[in-house]
Amino acid sequence: MRVWTAHLRRDAEPVLLREGFSWGAFLFGPIWLAVHRAWIPAALSFVVCVLIALLAPTPIAGILGPGLAWLLGLTGRDMVRWSMAQRGYIETHVVVARNDVDALGRLLANRPDLIGRYGAAEAR
Repeated sequence: MRVWTAHLRRDAEPVLLREGFSWGAFLFGPIWLAVHRAWIPAALSFVVCVLIALLAPTPIAGILGPGLAWLLGLTGRDMVRWSMAQRGYIETHVVVARNDVDALGRLLANRPDLIGRYGAAEAR
């Protein structure tokens, strides 16, 4: 079973974000954060990557680079949550399910008022 957090904003569809380690953030770091619209964490992690590459001696960079990647993997989803909060989303529910489809089904079963929000963005 996996855990998702549901984030709501008045003018947008609900968003489900999975908890846990992010292999995408681990492997692609700042690019993964930027794709998920976490602009500030993406910029900061990019700057740290550049500083490690330019300023750290080779043996230390060999430790700091993978360490930063591991840290981004552990905290990447939390940085996306923080960025969503900055854009006005409110974390409202925690959903436990086997996959994202079941998680969405459970969220909508508990909050049927959210059903009308799906597809509303496409109609605009």
